Amino acid sequence: MSLSLADIRMRDPFVLALPTGGWALFGTTDAHVWGGPATGFDVYTSDDLQRWQGPMPAFRPPPGFWADTQFWAPEVFAHQGRFVMVATFASSRPQAGPRGIQVLVADAPTGPYVPWSDGPITPRDWPCLDGTLFWDEQGAPWLVYSRGAEGRPGGPPGLADGQMLAQRLAHDLRRAAGEPQLLFAASSAPWAQPMRLPPGVSPPEHLNLSKNPLFTDGPFIVRSPSGALLMLWSSFGEQGYAMGVATSRSGRITGPWVQQARPLWARNGGHGMLLADAQGQWQLVFHAPNDTPNERVQCVPVVMGDDNIRLVNEG
Repeated sequence: MSLSLADIRMRDPFVLALPTGGWALFGTTDAHVWGGPATGFDVYTSDDLQRWQGPMPAFRPPPGFWADTQFWAPEVFAHQGRFVMVATFASSRPQAGPRGIQVLVADAPTGPYVPWSDGPITPRDWPCLDGTLFWDEQGAPWLVYSRGAEGRPGGPPGLADGQMLAQRLAHDLRRAAGEPQLLFAASSAPWAQPMRLPPGVSPPEHLNLSKNPLFTDGPFIVRSPSGALLMLWSSFGEQGYAMGVATSRSGRITGPWVQQARPLWARNGGHGMLLADAQGQWQLVFHAPNDTPNERVQCVPVVMGDDNIRLVNEG
């Protein structure tokens, strides 16, 4: 069955260019995205980024898997002849620890993916989410991720000012190989504002949020044509969920990172990534609106400058 993006409910989309041509689309696809039992991750494929085939199961948890809820934000990368997925998982069992990012592996880009790391590779006492991979100039892999504004169930509330962190990984991606390094806090962006919920709506109790938190979500790393290192990331702005751009002054993943003054996308959408389509046009891929269950994948053309990204229709 051929589907358009308007037919696919998905959060946190990630598009992988397939080695044989075409594209694979991954994302948060569970019906019960915020709570309840999780199913796994699905994948869709396309020859033209317009019409999609699927869904097909990319990951289903094996018996005894530690996580059973909130399967979020899968991203897939080719590595050492195989394909690795980094994704966020949580458990309804307090003894399993807080939300974390685990590595999975498959022989084919569309899966099936199986666990590779021994549980989360993020710190076991921090609730973490939204991992992406980056390889530095020496070929060393890094995990870039958010330390969320949500706290551990039954513990103290989460951070009031969410953080973006980077952590070296072993070359086989099965474990951390260094301590987390703080890249920036959400408050470093002039456009970032505390999350605002509609009147009468309260955040889910299991998130254990701090009061009026600032969030960091959805990092994605890309080099500009001039070699500048840029990061897409998401938080909340004046018009709801939004995406901004940060630039590393050193050109290295450790920064220091400088925020663009205005968000790249301001209107109730975010958690984006970038790809160059078959014509070489850069596309910003993200979900909008941010309202469950109305999320859909959006593809918007952008221009990649020497040290910035802007929407085509903004000149």
